[in-house]
Amino acid sequence: MNRDTRTALMDLAEHTVRSRGFDGFSYADLAEAIGIRKASIHYHFPTKAKLSEALIERYQTSLQQGLTEIDAAHASAGARLKALIALYRGALHDGQTVCLCVAFSTCRESLSDTVIARVGAVRAMVLQWITTTFELGQRDGSVSAILGPADEAQATLAMLEGAHLAARTEEDLAVFDAATRLLRARCQ
Repeated sequence: MNRDTRTALMDLAEHTVRSRGFDGFSYADLAEAIGIRKASIHYHFPTKAKLSEALIERYQTSLQQGLTEIDAAHASAGARLKALIALYRGALHDGQTVCLCVAFSTCRESLSDTVIARVGAVRAMVLQWITTTFELGQRDGSVSAILGPADEAQATLAMLEGAHLAARTEEDLAVFDAATRLLRARCQ
């Protein structure tokens, strides 16, 4: 199996987890979809637990890069928060998927302790970024009515994750947009 097949497996597995959940597929499903033998998947990912570890590691790197790009592209906290909302909205793929952390959180019992810890680390990374962004918002005035950056970060992440679940349930981006409307309105 070459590197391209490994990437294709990870892409397919991530999309499947984000659309059907971690328990919603097997190696046989992946093998059939890609057109390889199930044993070929085991070559790079001996277990589904190892596959989930690879997925969350890649997701964390990608999300960190996305946050760094938001910082580079937007000077104000308000613009950064709007970009974060757009990033999460884009992850919905028209209401067909949720972010990987949300997907993994819904099937926690099926995950290894390593993956559960990594999901926590990803959430902590995002919370820190949002907290820092709200701190900037206090300084630059581009976000109204900030009560406390850390509390705002907790509420914002919970709102984004909850909006993901609601939009996925309805398969409707309008649900996500409605859930995030108040935060977007606070951002200048």
